[in-house]
Amino acid sequence: MHEKLEEIGIIEQEAREQFAHSVHVCVAAGCLSSQSGTVKDSLDKEVVRLGLERHCQVKGVGCMGLCAHGPLVAVTSREAEEKDEVEVMYQTVTPDDVPEIVDALNKKPVERLICPTDVPFFQRQTKIVLENSGLIDPERIEDYIAEEGYLGLLTAVTEMTPAEVIDEVVRSGLRGRGGGGYPTGLKWTTVAKAMGDRKFVICNADEGDPGAFMDRSVLESDPHRVLEGMAIAAYAVGADQGYIYVRGEYPLAVQRLKIAIRQARRLGVLGNGICGTTFDFQIDIRLGAGAFVCGEETALIASVEGKRGQPRSRPPYPAELGLWGEPTLINNVETFSNVAPIIRNGGDWYAKIGTETSKGTKVFALAGSITNTGLIEVPMGMSMREIIEEIGGGVPDNGRCKAVQTGGPSGGCIPADYLDTPVDYESLSKLGSIMGSGGMIVMDESSSMVDVAKYFMEFCMTESCGKCIPCRVGTVHMHNLLEKIEQGKGTHKDLALLESLCDMVRHTSLCGLGQTAPNPVMSTLRYFRDEYETLIAINDPLPEVDLAQVEVQA
Repeated sequence: MHEKLEEIGIIEQEAREQFAHSVHVCVAAGCLSSQSGTVKDSLDKEVVRLGLERHCQVKGVGCMGLCAHGPLVAVTSREAEEKDEVEVMYQTVTPDDVPEIVDALNKKPVERLICPTDVPFFQRQTKIVLENSGLIDPERIEDYIAEEGYLGLLTAVTEMTPAEVIDEVVRSGLRGRGGGGYPTGLKWTTVAKAMGDRKFVICNADEGDPGAFMDRSVLESDPHRVLEGMAIAAYAVGADQGYIYVRGEYPLAVQRLKIAIRQARRLGVLGNGICGTTFDFQIDIRLGAGAFVCGEETALIASVEGKRGQPRSRPPYPAELGLWGEPTLINNVETFSNVAPIIRNGGDWYAKIGTETSKGTKVFALAGSITNTGLIEVPMGMSMREIIEEIGGGVPDNGRCKAVQTGGPSGGCIPADYLDTPVDYESLSKLGSIMGSGGMIVMDESSSMVDVAKYFMEFCMTESCGKCIPCRVGTVHMHNLLEKIEQGKGTHKDLALLESLCDMVRHTSLCGLGQTAPNPVMSTLRYFRDEYETLIAINDPLPEVDLAQVEVQA
């Protein structure tokens, strides 16, 4: 199998070298929504019209990151490719720009369309999960193999024992990227030791946080990376069946996953006798119906089993009693996407990136009041200021950042005073937020933090499965109180009740949705209490204190 993969990679590289120029068009969902598909079709036709088919390759690729300026088109010459450089990137391209772009292949680039790539957005990133995004065609397994695709799986199943694979993951220090930050190697060890008739591996791709699009982008841009990571995990823990639980609202991701699974089975890197060994592993897709609670692992398992997506009490944890009562390993898209590079390069290589307790990189979806909306990957430990002001380009029109919301509905709002905080699990937790799956929403001075808290509470209230009373009823009362306060009708008694409800819902809810639902409220009360007090004072001012009377009493 090694020779087969090597041969495919060599053939693909030689095919690329036949072209003097490569034109990459982003065909991920963000750019497609801006008609990049039409741009690619126009490029194909223009190349044919000019008889340049043997000299210019037009290729649809995954996300290039800078979603705010799409459609993006990158032009690379063979000479630049050998130096691993992009010759020029164009932004906000339309079909009308295509003749000019093709005409400029051997001339000076089209100045008015140039997107600078020597800026922090591109230069300050460290790409591991996204290393192939924007470079390969997500619908061609040959493109993936040419970038060392499936080499990690081949190495694992032919040269390593399952225990050795787990040891590398443990050594890497990789922690779950789905939000909890649980040590990946420890979870794999637990599943590997668990007793059961069979074991399962599940990829949680039920990305539901508002403003988050990390998992969607990876699945659309580099689906084989996720499949390879799952297969390596299955080999390590002794599983023979895997499921990718993906949102039904991600049709392009689902389409490309289906194509990737078919291709992997044909090649022999999925299915029976993987890479010529006795290791068997199948992967199937299960579509989520949009319930946010199904991002919680026990609710997700119930949904895969065909039941209503509701959580159950833990322990026992899925690692011991999961899908159909068998030991089950659940990691999210980004976690699995880190696995193949770790096996290829070694756990020690990965552990050198990041901080002492938060290793590696993290993918973030930058959204909100930010100049460079898009997808980035940075080393753990980079400060929020660097991410927002340098990579993100800051708030548009020279505005000021007021707060940053991380972790989605389960996270918190961090004021601008703390922008120099390093982004790692422990630092964000101390500030009352969480890493989450990677959503990062920037808010400017015009944002009302009470309104922000109400928005996220409304989301949690709507998405509550209703199984436990604290979450089902508590979130409704909290939302009603926030609405009352926002309308200027709240009292100090309401504010005290809101804080009491936060504590109750946090400590008595059944699952993570309810337990973390109060976080946006608690963090805004912690850092922006004056905004609550101002709204309350309209209707219920604090009684004035008679200083003379106080002195008499003293």
